[in-house]
Formats: sequence, C-alpha cells, structure tokens
Amino acid sequence: MSSAIASTSVVVPTIGRPSLDVLLDALAAARGPRPAELILVDDRPSGAPLRPERPGLPPVRVVRTGGGGPARARNLGWRTARTEWIAFLDDDVVPDPDWFERLEQDLAALPADVAGSQGRVRVPLPEDRRPTDWERGTAGLATSSWITADLAYRRAALAAVGGFDERFPRAFREDSDLALRVMDTGARLVRGERWITHPVRPTDRWTSVRVQAGNADDVLMRRLHGPDWRERADAALGRRPQHTAVTAAALAAVGLAAARRPRAAALAAVAWLAGTAEFAWARIAPGPRTRDEVTTMALTSAAIPPLATWHWLKGVVRHRGVPAWRGLPDLVLFDRDGTLVHDVPYNGDPDRVRPVDGAEEALDRLRARGVRVGVVSNQSGVARGLITREQVDACMTRLEELLGPFDTVQCCPHGPDDGCACRKPAPGMVKAACAELDVDPARCVVIGDIGADVEAAAAAGAVGIMVPTPVTRREEVAAAGRRAGTLTAAVDDVLAGRW
Repeated sequence: MSSAIASTSVVVPTIGRPSLDVLLDALAAARGPRPAELILVDDRPSGAPLRPERPGLPPVRVVRTGGGGPARARNLGWRTARTEWIAFLDDDVVPDPDWFERLEQDLAALPADVAGSQGRVRVPLPEDRRPTDWERGTAGLATSSWITADLAYRRAALAAVGGFDERFPRAFREDSDLALRVMDTGARLVRGERWITHPVRPTDRWTSVRVQAGNADDVLMRRLHGPDWRERADAALGRRPQHTAVTAAALAAVGLAAARRPRAAALAAVAWLAGTAEFAWARIAPGPRTRDEVTTMALTSAAIPPLATWHWLKGVVRHRGVPAWRGLPDLVLFDRDGTLVHDVPYNGDPDRVRPVDGAEEALDRLRARGVRVGVVSNQSGVARGLITREQVDACMTRLEELLGPFDTVQCCPHGPDDGCACRKPAPGMVKAACAELDVDPARCVVIGDIGADVEAAAAAGAVGIMVPTPVTRREEVAAAGRRAGTLTAAVDDVLAGRW
C-alpha cells in the first residue's frame, strides 16, 4: 500500500510574490517523504515564467490561469492533479521543517467520512511593541476555521461539490463556502498536527479600506448558506451593524441639513462623530499608538463605515436569487461525426477528417480550465463491413493530431441490431469513459448532434447538450432538454456553469 503523501499533490496558487521563493525553499529543505507532485498555479495575467527549480522539491508542474482569481486558481490546480489528496498552501506561508512528515501522519488512515484536514497556523507578532491593527487582523488566521492557507482535501470531495465557488473574487470566504458545502454532503473536516508560519505581509495604510469589499461576499454567503452561516463557519459578525448605524447618522446629518433642520442635523452629526470616534479608539487603544498608526486609524475609521455599508448593499443587489454553485464538469465527452468533425458517412480515410469551425478552440478552452475531454463515437461501418477497426483508429489518431489529445476515446464497432450495451443511445460508452477516468457520471457532460447522444447521456446519469446540424431531425431537437446553436456556444454554457 502506498503512503498517504505519495497519493497527494500540493497545490500553490501564486501571483509571483517574493514570498513564493521562501515557501519553495522551506519545502525543498523539509524532512520526510515527498508528495507525488507540486503544482504551482500562476494566476498572473502575464509575466515571465516562474522558475521554481530547486533540489529537494517533488516533481514540479506550472499551470497558468491568465488571472482568474484565487478560487479559479485553486480549481485549476486540483483539476490538473490526479491524486487522492490535494494539499493547498498559500504562497505567503512557511511550512515547518517537519511539514511533509506531519502531513503524512495527518492523512494516514483517516476514515472515509473525513474529507479534509486543516493544518495549524502561527502568526508571529512583534515582541518589542504592541501589534498594529493590520497585524492583529492577520493574527486572526491562527484561530480561523477551514482556511486554505494549509488545508488538504480529498479530490473526490472537491469534485463532488464542484470545487471553489468562483463567484467569490477575493481570497475571502471562498474557503469557508467550500468547507460548508463539503460538510453539507455529510463529510467531516478535522484539524491535523502540521504547522505553518504565516508572516504578516507588508502593506500600506489603506488596506483596511480595500478589504471592505468582502462585505459583498458575506451577503453571498448568507444567500447560499442561510442566516446561520456564520455560526457554522465560525465567522464573527464584526462591526457591520455599527457601521450601518454610523453611515445612517452621516446620511441623516446631510439630509437634515439640506432640509434646513439645523438642530436635528447637528444631533445626527454628533452621533456620526461619536460612532466614528468610538470605532477609531477601539482600533487605536490596543496598538502601538505611533503617530503613523494613529493617523492611519483616524483616516480609515472615517472611511470604513460608509464603504462597508456600500459594499454590503452592492452584494444585496448583485446576489439576489443566486443559484447554488455547480462548478465545471469533470469530463466533457463529444460525439465525433457531425459534432467535432464534418460528417463523412462511414469514413475510413484520415485525410477526410475535417474539424468543424471552433472545435480546436473549444477543446483548448476546456483543457485550460482543467476539464478532461473525450470522444464517444458509434462506428457501425465496422459491423457492416464498410470500414475496418484499423481505419477507425487511424481516423481517431488524425483527430488527435488536429485537435489535441483526448483523455479517453470510446468507439462502438457494432451495428444497430447487435444488441450491444455500448452503441448510443445505450449508455455503455459514457459509463466506460467515466469509469476509466474515475468520474461520477453526474459530473459529466455529453455534447452531440443527434438524439442518440443526449439519450446516452441521460441513460448514464450524465448531462446531454445537443448541437443540431441541418440533418438533425426536428423531433430530436424538440426532445433535447439542453441545446446550443454551435459547438462554441455549447462549451460557453459549460464553462459558465450552465449544464
């Protein structure tokens, strides 16, 4: 039996910060057995290639998102991996020297109902002075639940819930949302004994203002998980009710002044000033009280309440009626003739294999997001004696030369009257493709041009999308639950979560 860490991929999303080198140096020097691989997900829109090479690291792979944000970066990382466990690390943490050893111990022999193991976090604070407001905020990571600064998930658990919800655009709440969805399946999350250090990242005085955008994400959490989400995610409410009251006082002061009610306006202004002063002192009192810190607290304490309220209201509007996250499918299977290539009946000549417009781009877009792709094709010409199996294989080889590699290729050589379980609309090829790649059929999409394609998908428990051609029968088009006008449009729907 292989060790747990040998069945683990370590995924590190990064925007190329200098701290990545510190992380890689720590992993290279760490004791213990190495995981199967280290996947660096470069989430920069552009930039020079990362150079992670150093002795002591496990095999390293670099993949790029083009700048999709932390949730998308982590999703690409785990979708690219093929191991049982996915251990996420942030690019600004420093694992302990025994991190690999402890990870092996944390994951070994976990019961099947445990879907994830969280590492432990220390945040070093200055010993010669009181911590600043930013340092105290960062120190909260040490007691946070289910943060992916160091959290290992079973890959199957991630696939079952569609991974991270990419509607969370920041490194905020996306990990709590994932944890709640995983636990909603009946799985458990536990805490391990491995440790990382999370240094306080240098920042400017306005960082506390910028992070108020996370109030919109809190609205999304409530929409998705109900009013008790904070208790379940171990997330404190904070001061949002007070911020709303302070903002209301400021607006009232302005409105009353415009209405020429000076006494009432003055009272509202006093309420705003008192609320702002109380907030500022609550942040100043425990800190170092240097001139720069006091100035920063005074300025940002005036700005934070209205911005927090504004972002919260934006979230209320933006996230009305938001559906549950489904994520991307794990596998998209394509019919060949009439879907990926122009239909030439009983074709056995590789030179006559001609892709339809947009086929290569559609497949590449799926591959770039970590979605596996495959072909399921009826080839009854073999049974009819019109072509040989070798000719079918030659045409499939030519297809891969033109459109890139497929993760699975399934062909049925039988005729309509042979009574096989593989010929579409029977589900055999779809089930075989899912079994080969260890994919739940419910996380599979089948795209084809006739009714047999979508019927095979339904029979296998997958989702079918029809892309009709001029020869597709009207009754088949009418019966298809999901349709798209072109192959490109079908892949657009898949990548947008409409499947």
